[in-house]
Amino acid sequence: MKILMLAPEPFFQARGTPISVFFRNRALSDMGHEIDLITYPLGEDVDIPRLRIIRIPNLFGFKKIKIGPSWVKVPLDILLFLRAALQLARKRYDIIFSHEEAALPGVVLGKIWRIPHIYDMHSSLPQQLENFDFSRSPLLKKIFSRIEGFILKNSQAVIVICQDLLRQVREAGVGNKSILIENFIDFPSPEFSPDDIRLRRAQYAPSGEKIVLYAGNFGPYQGVQLIVDAAALVKEKAVFLLVGGSAAAQEALRREAESKGIAGKVIFVDRVPPSDVPLFISIADVLVSPRLSGTNTPLKIYSFLKSGKPLVATDLWTHTQVLNDRISILVEPTAEGMAEGLVFALTAEEAKERARAALAFASREYTYPAYLDRMKRCLDTASGFRPVRR
Repeated sequence: MKILMLAPEPFFQARGTPISVFFRNRALSDMGHEIDLITYPLGEDVDIPRLRIIRIPNLFGFKKIKIGPSWVKVPLDILLFLRAALQLARKRYDIIFSHEEAALPGVVLGKIWRIPHIYDMHSSLPQQLENFDFSRSPLLKKIFSRIEGFILKNSQAVIVICQDLLRQVREAGVGNKSILIENFIDFPSPEFSPDDIRLRRAQYAPSGEKIVLYAGNFGPYQGVQLIVDAAALVKEKAVFLLVGGSAAAQEALRREAESKGIAGKVIFVDRVPPSDVPLFISIADVLVSPRLSGTNTPLKIYSFLKSGKPLVATDLWTHTQVLNDRISILVEPTAEGMAEGLVFALTAEEAKERARAALAFASREYTYPAYLDRMKRCLDTASGFRPVRR
């Protein structure tokens, strides 16, 4: 099958949707399909067989594109649409496969060329406006809701990445063409020797302290501030290793830690390649996901479940559509709730039992063959569409 994929983000960068796009392409390639991926001018090339990356020109000289909706993306998405139209005029495809807001031009182009369209729905478009503090305008939210409804109605298959999105799609009346494909695939990483782990632990916990790890971006919705607030309450129990985030976000939290008298207990590490994250997970005693808003399941949850380490997460739907109190420690989204959960995770034998149960659950449910099977069902669903020839 020849697939034209539209990805409106820097590809590749080690962050949410680009990571998902990477594994979609790897799976499609492993299934023997050919993919032409049209994407933004920024990002690193990746080596995936049968994948060709086509970048739109950087006419505006952008150096960086932040996560979430932004006005910067408007001219880039227009260029993406034009480049996709040009590609369709040059070459015949069996499927158009679009991510996020590129699904709107994907649907339009699919109608023009009478090609089935797959919408990879990583999040709800109107919900993004609030999650990333882009706009709270009721009018803009209504426009985005209408656009999303149009995309759902006119796509031949819809991929959703979590139970909440699956619920939304079913409520929109298109559950019959939706496929749940969670982002549970990990990047390969080298085996770490006991010496590797010991040396890295000594780097961050030289006195043998226990380590609490957060890895990810520092967006307000992620709730990283909650970790700093909780650290002030349990500063004698561990050091807190926060990996990721922009320099500005790190500096703001560093000043907050200093004001609370815990500067030496909260350690910041710049963004690392995905292949390095498993080493940080290996040195940690407890993993934490403090997300405060949104309904998508954080990608990190799946890696954390596979680690065999106790996981502390806020007791919100963003987590509980996957997590429960048999495989994790769920806490109230407050400094006190987080602190209580961290103490339990660091000291209670039951926390280790839950971690073992999480590992068994993830090893059973989140396998690559299962991922490939769901991708195949998605393609089969879309391919069953037969446009009316005029």
